[in-house]
Amino acid sequence: MSVIRRNNVVVSGHGEKAIVFSHGFGCDQNMWRFVAPEFETRFQTILFDHVGAGKSDLGAYDPEKYGDLHGYAEDLVEIGEALGLNDAIFVGHSVSAMIGALASLKAPDMFEALVMVGPSPRYIDDIGYKGGFSPADIEELLASLADNHMGWSMAMAPAIMGNSDRPELGQELADSFCRTDPAIAKAFARVTFTSDNRADLPRVTARTLILQCKDDIIASEAIGEYVRDHIPGSTLVVLDATGHCPNLSAPREVVAAIQDFV
Repeated sequence: MSVIRRNNVVVSGHGEKAIVFSHGFGCDQNMWRFVAPEFETRFQTILFDHVGAGKSDLGAYDPEKYGDLHGYAEDLVEIGEALGLNDAIFVGHSVSAMIGALASLKAPDMFEALVMVGPSPRYIDDIGYKGGFSPADIEELLASLADNHMGWSMAMAPAIMGNSDRPELGQELADSFCRTDPAIAKAFARVTFTSDNRADLPRVTARTLILQCKDDIIASEAIGEYVRDHIPGSTLVVLDATGHCPNLSAPREVVAAIQDFV
């Protein structure tokens, strides 16, 4: 199967250099619609859907392959190989930030720079590390998602989005969650929220920008600082934005920060 069709890859823009945008859990490439077009005059822009999301081929979903984040990173590398990417820029939101880091380790020449939007290398607290959630919190979250996908989506999306004064944003995220296949969403949620990529951070050699929001219940500012402190030479920028999805809630701030970096 063509990887282009499998991951619903969409290529736009102009320029010799490419910039790849990768969405987070429960979302699809539509979440970049306020950001990606701003780069089309300077870059070849590439958007795609992770298998199981958006208009990807659901039939390509393999529970074993996608049992950890490496399966998604392998897809990203395959997309890059199909498009002949070299020294490209990768922009990953939420869990995709770690997927991009893993892909950069698998294919070091493919991405010369990483932009991590709201990253977290581990969501569960550990000795000397504050991920934001206890093991019991995560198991409760996963059990609730498995028991009532729609109800979980409607309850959690506004909290994740933040910006309670703009309820339409939370509703859009809830709608996106609800469009995701429940079985795949359940599996991807477990992979996402039980992942631990802390040991991978010091191995990243691509120059890296970390974009962090204020009052983000998924990835706190302290986590952004942790990522900065463990990726050599990386830079942390705290956006004038709240919640976990600044690509929707504060796209101008995201665009400006990326433009300054690239």
